[in-house]
Amino acid sequence: MADTETTRASTRSNVGNDNLCLLTRRASLKPQTVNVEERNVEVVWSTGAPVRRRDMAGPYIERLSLAPEAVDLSRLEGASVLDAHRQTAVRDVLGSVRSAAVDGKRGTAVIQFSARPEVEPVWQDVLAGILRHVSVGYSVEDWAETTENGARVLTAVRWTPHEISLVPTPADPGAHIRMETEMTDTTTTPAPPETQKETRAEANAEIRSIARIAGLDQAWIDGQIDEGADPDTARRAAFEALAKRSAPAIRTEQVRVEMGDSHDDPALRARQMGEALYARINPRHELSEPARRYAYATPVDLAKELLTLRGESTMALSPASLVTRALHTTSDFPIILGDTVGRVLRDAYQAAPSGIRRLGRQTTARDFRAVNKIMLGEAPLLEKLNEHGEIKAGTMAEAREAYKVETWARKIGITRQVLVNDDLGAFSDLARRMGQAAAETEARILVTLLEAGSGNGPTMSDGKTLFHADHGNKAGTGAAISDATLSAARLALRTQKGIEDRTIRVTPRNLLVPPALETTAEKWLASIAPATAADVNPFSGSLSLVVEPRLSSATRWYVTADPGEIDGLEFAYLSGAEGPQVESRSGWDVDGVEIRVILDFGAGFIDHRGWFMNAGA
Repeated sequence: MADTETTRASTRSNVGNDNLCLLTRRASLKPQTVNVEERNVEVVWSTGAPVRRRDMAGPYIERLSLAPEAVDLSRLEGASVLDAHRQTAVRDVLGSVRSAAVDGKRGTAVIQFSARPEVEPVWQDVLAGILRHVSVGYSVEDWAETTENGARVLTAVRWTPHEISLVPTPADPGAHIRMETEMTDTTTTPAPPETQKETRAEANAEIRSIARIAGLDQAWIDGQIDEGADPDTARRAAFEALAKRSAPAIRTEQVRVEMGDSHDDPALRARQMGEALYARINPRHELSEPARRYAYATPVDLAKELLTLRGESTMALSPASLVTRALHTTSDFPIILGDTVGRVLRDAYQAAPSGIRRLGRQTTARDFRAVNKIMLGEAPLLEKLNEHGEIKAGTMAEAREAYKVETWARKIGITRQVLVNDDLGAFSDLARRMGQAAAETEARILVTLLEAGSGNGPTMSDGKTLFHADHGNKAGTGAAISDATLSAARLALRTQKGIEDRTIRVTPRNLLVPPALETTAEKWLASIAPATAADVNPFSGSLSLVVEPRLSSATRWYVTADPGEIDGLEFAYLSGAEGPQVESRSGWDVDGVEIRVILDFGAGFIDHRGWFMNAGA
């Protein structure tokens, strides 16, 4: 069954009449432990090589103890052989593990490949030596932390392998399909020179591949080639080189049951599972590659996997028991559900209509203290220099307004029954309504602010309400929308005076009305093809209609400037918490998960000059 042929040929040398025994080794890259009839092959699934990783405490080096007492092989024997750790469908299973062992230095196993037609190309690539790298998926029950050369080292001293996968590039450079054979002395005819060259080229290519995986330089490659090393010798040399490094630069690759990110980062795993659950609610969402393996998982499926990854047995547990245990023994499950609720909630929040919000300017606040807004007056006009060339200093007046961010919150519950029944309709409907409620909360805060003071708005720092005759932004007599009243509103904004009593530029941009005036407003803003000059609509295209259904007055209407041009209505979120924030935990008040929605939001008018109000008729 071996493909390696070691030959010893006796040749005669014409120099000194000495006999020279020429030893040659021809090593095929095909696996040497293969049993074609049984479709079996032996693999080295770990050599305990260090792998650089990162957790919430920062970077660290991970090692796997291969002491027999440290490794629980009960789940590996009979486990699946997977395609690159994927486990979303039966097609990802390439075979099974027939036996497994550890000897303190490495872990080995005999794996058997399936005879299914779709697995046959993989099997043929294994036979040809094209697919040769393997990786192990595992969970860790106990870590031992040490420090080496200033680097944090976590050693898995009690851990469980779950599966073996064929991968393009392993994290452990020594994890491979067994290719070594014992050297035997046999007197045969030397291999032809062209065969020796071909074999040497294959061995050199394998050495370069080993160096690339281990992060070794060209000098190391040249040394191995000059010594005529075979691939197995090069692997051992690579491992020794890695072990001698004071701070090993190890390639980080997937070696766990999950694809991609590390098992010990619950936030990443929760986002992947939460995204997959969200995609079932919103089919238009395109799943990211890491989340794709959870595409069809139900809440019960997710609960089962979380428990399995923690090393807990899920045999004979009912769906209700799986959900209950996941809720009370791992914090990941509430995080996943909270992530899903957050996605649905934000979609609904962003889609909820809010007319008045369009007329304000968004900003952020660093904390919950009052936000003080200082408004500078107009820049001083330039003056003609006198004959002495003296430039006079100018000053700028200022005014101050203030408001603060406050917290608004509500708690909801997702029952265990909803999770067990996989009732995503009720699940998403609850989240969607909470998103709409958050948007409604913001809109009502803004409308309440606008309609304060019996419709005249909040009191400003000068002791007068927002809309006041002294501010020049309130119609003296309420009237319906017409050419005359719109013209008066526009003129009032155009002639507004700044802090230093100089005319400033305020361009009317929006007409804000309640639903009762929507049709009337549309008529006065409509574009028409006039037959005469008298029929021209001067407001066509000059004002944008904004309808706010929460306005309490059916007659009052407003004309406003662009919030990007002049200060007016401003609303703020707490820095880093824009929009509603979602937190989750296992429920005590409900039999399930408690979801808390928090909105840190505040608003205020910081200038009166960009708004005009007419009480209507």
